[in-house]
Amino acid sequence: GRRVDAKLMDALPKLEIISNFGVGVDSIDLEAARARGIIVTNTPDVLNDCVADTAMALVLNTLRRFPRAEDYLRAGNWPTQGPFPLATAVGGKTLGILGLGRIGAAIARRAEVFGMKIRYHNRRRRTDVPYPYDPDPVALARESDVLMVVTPGCAETNGLVNAAVLDALGPEGYLINVARGSVVDEPTLLRYLQERRIAGAGLDVYVNEPDVPPEFFTLDNVVLLPHVGSATVETRTAMGELQIENLRLHFAGKPVRTPVV
Repeated sequence: GRRVDAKLMDALPKLEIISNFGVGVDSIDLEAARARGIIVTNTPDVLNDCVADTAMALVLNTLRRFPRAEDYLRAGNWPTQGPFPLATAVGGKTLGILGLGRIGAAIARRAEVFGMKIRYHNRRRRTDVPYPYDPDPVALARESDVLMVVTPGCAETNGLVNAAVLDALGPEGYLINVARGSVVDEPTLLRYLQERRIAGAGLDVYVNEPDVPPEFFTLDNVVLLPHVGSATVETRTAMGELQIENLRLHFAGKPVRTPVV
């Protein structure tokens, strides 16, 4: 969608509130809103479970190669070429979570049930979780079999997953991104997948949505979803209800439920 920047805010002099449909507010200039006394709200928590389900689906589909296995069956290869080649197990692998917030914690709970070991990196270490903490993304990637990107999209996280992080992840490591395309250096990721410098990737988000670089489509070591992280009837309904609730509260002169600024 379009950016809600200072120029747009100034073009709407009576603007009081920006009610965002979604948890990510990277398309809104928060500083400009704060400077003008404009309230910004988003829709946290109600989408945690569906996004975490998507994240785990990407882990399973990327390591176990289920989409490729279905393609193999549909192409008629099973009777003629025999069983589909062996894939990689999920249980016993270390999942490194880059951004252990609400959604990251929901992913961690699911991954633990699948027998994965959890570690994480955040800007600030959490005191309320039992998982080992790594001081930076490179250290986390080095310790991880699967690196899960679930940070906010913002200037601080732009290109955070770069060549150094992918080198640390290594040729047997996998990258999963359910955050924002901007967090990953996309051309470098593409090259690392092409050259098998990482084992594979599962992506729900891209730098220039809905335009995904077509070079990804020729690769068999990447699973691609069209930004469906929270895309269920139930979750989108709950997001819409929370968005409207924030507007109703504001215009009734009450504090909004989920303020960002």
